[in-house]
Amino acid sequence: MTLRVAGLAVQHLLDQGHTAIAVVGGPEKLQQVADRRLGAELARSRHNGGLARLLVKSTPHLDVASGVTAAEEIATMPDRERPTAVFATNDLLAIGLLQGFVTAGLRVPEEMAIIGYDDIAFAAAAAVPLSSIRQPRLAIGCRAAELLFDEIEANEREASHDHQQVRFTPELVVRRSSAKSRNPAPKPDISTAV
Repeated sequence: MTLRVAGLAVQHLLDQGHTAIAVVGGPEKLQQVADRRLGAELARSRHNGGLARLLVKSTPHLDVASGVTAAEEIATMPDRERPTAVFATNDLLAIGLLQGFVTAGLRVPEEMAIIGYDDIAFAAAAAVPLSSIRQPRLAIGCRAAELLFDEIEANEREASHDHQQVRFTPELVVRRSSAKSRNPAPKPDISTAV
């Protein structure tokens, strides 16, 4: 599921015309980070014959400060090598990226689109509202409580209990930060076409 959802974020950026996308996330040893990067790569490989470029950038942590540092590194890349969009593996990184890009003089979304993951409350309230993958937190919490109570009741009755794996469907929440690419495909020069 995580692979498909991360792919949804990158697919959105590809559909917006971005052909060079950075995936910024914490340490690869964190399973959610590894899964989200793999999902991004799968989306890239399925889109337009895999011609889009994906730059993977690890960070030491999944926090705002790591996002700011990653933005500074990306912003100093030569224009022709710099991606035009970033998928951050969580919203704290995305907020740090937004701060770092603005500080570096890059306009979001005109010069750099950003999409995060988790849709924390501050994502919508950022200076440029952040697109994000929203987890159904209430449904997850309610179902987790139900499963816990079922297991407690089974233990009290000394009955067997089957563990369940429940999957929820997150959704892409599109806001201003993930606008169309600044580098759309060139349009034909109709003034010379006769």
